[in-house]
Amino acid sequence: MIEVGIDWAEDHHDVAVLDEQGRLLASRRIPEGVEGLARLHAVLAEQVEDPAQVLVGVETDRGLLVGALVAAGYQVYAVNPRAVDRYRDRHGQAGAKSDAGDARVLADLVRTDRHQHRRVAGDSELAEAIKILARSHQNLIWTRQRLANQLRSTLREFYPAALAAFAELASPEALAVLAAAPTPARGQRLTVADLVGMCGRAGRRRELHRRAEAIHQALQAEQLAAPALLADAYGASVAASVGVLTSLSAQIDSLHATLSKQFEQHPDAEILGSLPGLGIVLGARVLGEFGDDPNRYADAKARKNYAGTAPITRASGKRRTVLARFVRNRRLADPLVWWAFCSLTCSPGARAC
Repeated sequence: MIEVGIDWAEDHHDVAVLDEQGRLLASRRIPEGVEGLARLHAVLAEQVEDPAQVLVGVETDRGLLVGALVAAGYQVYAVNPRAVDRYRDRHGQAGAKSDAGDARVLADLVRTDRHQHRRVAGDSELAEAIKILARSHQNLIWTRQRLANQLRSTLREFYPAALAAFAELASPEALAVLAAAPTPARGQRLTVADLVGMCGRAGRRRELHRRAEAIHQALQAEQLAAPALLADAYGASVAASVGVLTSLSAQIDSLHATLSKQFEQHPDAEILGSLPGLGIVLGARVLGEFGDDPNRYADAKARKNYAGTAPITRASGKRRTVLARFVRNRRLADPLVWWAFCSLTCSPGARAC
């Protein structure tokens, strides 16, 4: 067996190759891309014949480089950068650091401690595609919420009536009304009929007239007014934010449709969909983050540890403390929380628990 450490970067990668006794066999800097990968294969071929004899440590579990290493048949271990930083301290306290040195640290880590780390999972291409789509969908939703929070802060400065009219600023009807009336003066000129048309075009079907009257009443309410010049400037900012939010919502809907189609094609979709509270979006996120490699987790506890739902215990002397696990995969923790919340309404067992 030989151990390989790769300190990756955007345009080049530092590589260190060790034997089983820790002796340095080769050290190279290779470029990113096909040429660099060919050089790496050539260096490794000089040492071993079977790709399964190559153990690779790298600080990421995704990307073209990692995919190519797995496809070549190497045993690839994705090591958390924080663990690499702690491991570096085992070999020196002076604080020296270099890319070539980090590559050697990674190689030595997989030589001595690979049993403490998880190999890059052999998930199917469909599962990887679902993961990409689910993360992109999640990113856009988080971006929309951040922008909606910025819009709320802007409206608070000059247009409190809009905040009274709409609890959710990213909703289609809120965006439709704010696009037509980004300032208080224009909002007060809207009639109930105008609002009925806007809400209808935004997709509202139930209690349309009643909702339009409620919005009209909120916009007509007496409020403190900013100077006209400032109100127009704030209104331009609101119109720009509304335009971006509208585009984001359209792209989120488009990604949702693609994600649903891909998720429904997966063999595990029926099983995941049968679990209380787990629909298409949450199911796709859970599947993408857990993966579909049946050998990825040794047991249920390993899966809970990865999900961050298992507590951690700190015991020293007579003191013993059990804490929540905050260092975890946020992309997985978020859908798990929503899954638990949604299960309360459709599962008597979940409600009882």
